[in-house]
Amino acid sequence: MKIYGIFGDPIEHSLSPAMQNAALKAMGIEACYHAFRVGEDRLEDALLGAQAMGFSGLNLTIPLKEKAMTMGVLKPDPLARDIKAVNTISFSDRGILGYNTDGWGASLALQEAGVSVRGRKVLIIGAGGAARAIAYTLKQEGAEILIANRSIKRAEELAAQIKAAGYDISLLKSLAARSEIIINCTSVGMREGDPRLLEPDSFHEGQAVFDIVYNRETELLQDARRAGAVALDGVMMLVYQGARTLEIWTGRKAPAAVMERAVREALAARKKGKG
Repeated sequence: MKIYGIFGDPIEHSLSPAMQNAALKAMGIEACYHAFRVGEDRLEDALLGAQAMGFSGLNLTIPLKEKAMTMGVLKPDPLARDIKAVNTISFSDRGILGYNTDGWGASLALQEAGVSVRGRKVLIIGAGGAARAIAYTLKQEGAEILIANRSIKRAEELAAQIKAAGYDISLLKSLAARSEIIINCTSVGMREGDPRLLEPDSFHEGQAVFDIVYNRETELLQDARRAGAVALDGVMMLVYQGARTLEIWTGRKAPAAVMERAVREALAARKKGKG
């Protein structure tokens, strides 16, 4: 039996196991996929341990995507090297190979929602691994990218890499007012009680607001919807990046519809359990 998994910290919120196990079953592949809590300080040990135990592949989530790029044991493909972040790992005779499917997933999610980025002003909130992948991909697709982050240094570094503009998070409201598409690439909103990134009056009709958080409907999306903006959660990004990951691992087309159904059923069950 093949073994796959996801490393991250926190990891309890992840619906990747439900999604990928449903996909593997539908594909007739004898395999299992599990979540493992791994901190940044133990990532290299965990990767080498997974390789030694015969794992076939891994996903990386917060806060490990950029950390993986600092490790000599990893061989990133050209895209992951350009983005400087890895979310997918494959173990092979060539070693520990790194890829990034986040930008792919975000782009397809936006396309499915009918949101075109070409020639439009896109505000990216955050400068971590997911933000890097999405900013890089949407820039390639013709978007004008603005990046806001708590660390202005990190925002400016990412902006310089993709020929965009970087700003301090204190300017977020004014940046949002002049942006056509707003994408939250941080973990803010993942937990109930998280502070709002933007006040409810920050949105307007005609905007599209995309939050890559998928485990709950965030206040960001609730406020955007009430203002008449298009509100898009992170479910389809999760599905499409996961489908691309499976295709890297197996060389076969992934059942995206099965994966979406598994995620939405798991979300419904989680919500019911809280009720």
